[in-house]
Amino acid sequence: MTTSSKVKSLKEQLVNLGPMLPGTISRQWNVCGKAGCRCKDPKKPQKHGPYYQLSFSVGKRSSSMFLKKEDLPAAREAIVRYQTFRQLCADLAAAYVAEARLVGIAKLVEQDSRHG
Repeated sequence: MTTSSKVKSLKEQLVNLGPMLPGTISRQWNVCGKAGCRCKDPKKPQKHGPYYQLSFSVGKRSSSMFLKKEDLPAAREAIVRYQTFRQLCADLAAAYVAEARLVGIAKLVEQDSRHG
């Protein structure tokens, strides 16, 4: 595969990737503030949960969001897509460097602006 066809293939894969989410999913339990609740039983406490949380960073800002149990499969798929996105971006950058070495930077930019 030529470097220009590799660039085209990688760009097509990026466009067709679909929704993605960065981050990781954690499972958490909670102790509430109600006196006499099962979560405060002195002999056999039973915490509330599990609750699922997606933790992520976007634009150098960390954040999180709670997930419904029924949303877990879709969230996991979106996380895998984000990992694929990052790999495709790295591969695309490497393909552009290889193409620039072959044809020169000016021609690379000219070709890419004509072919999108």
